Amino acid sequence: MKDFGLYIIITKPHSSYRSIAESCVEQGVKMLQLREKFLSDKELIRIGKEIRAITRGSETSFVMNDRADIAAICDADFLHLGQDDISMEEARNIVGDMKIGLSTHSIWQVKEALAQKPDYIGFGPIYPTNAKAKPDQPVGVKELKQVLDIATVPVVAIGGIFPENIQTILSAGAKNIAMVRHFMQTDQFDQRIQEFTNLISTKQ
Repeated sequence: MKDFGLYIIITKPHSSYRSIAESCVEQGVKMLQLREKFLSDKELIRIGKEIRAITRGSETSFVMNDRADIAAICDADFLHLGQDDISMEEARNIVGDMKIGLSTHSIWQVKEALAQKPDYIGFGPIYPTNAKAKPDQPVGVKELKQVLDIATVPVVAIGGIFPENIQTILSAGAKNIAMVRHFMQTDQFDQRIQEFTNLISTKQ
């Protein structure tokens, strides 16, 4: 799997799910994850199917967070699993050959994850973050560099990343980046995607 650049995670968005999905498709965002932990299954399925309908046939892959069953129901492109979720092996019984990404929060977890041959891994939080109810300990840029050196699949740098510190992340060699609050806590979603795209293009 090739690097994909911006990784959008929808969680408690200011904009509507539909408008975010449409913007991602229009602007060629490669990865769009639905991460809503406090919605009912019925709501998750409704939103997931709406996003799937918008992204189908586009460059934007739809990723369902945590829930293998709902990923299968919504015909997602990817399932993303965290450290406390079911195993990749168990997930395969539900999603078949669907692509799977794994979250990691330490070098040890990265090595364990890579042995399972996921399609990509998330690594973080790089910096302190409150985007999750129970945030993990920050790993820092030094560990990110180590992970990028050993990874055999794309690595998504995540956690506390904002415009003021993104240059440090890019300088470490990160090619794939998630900035949850920066993109979710704004009414200027399109503009921020364009700013990120311009920033990345100047680094290539």
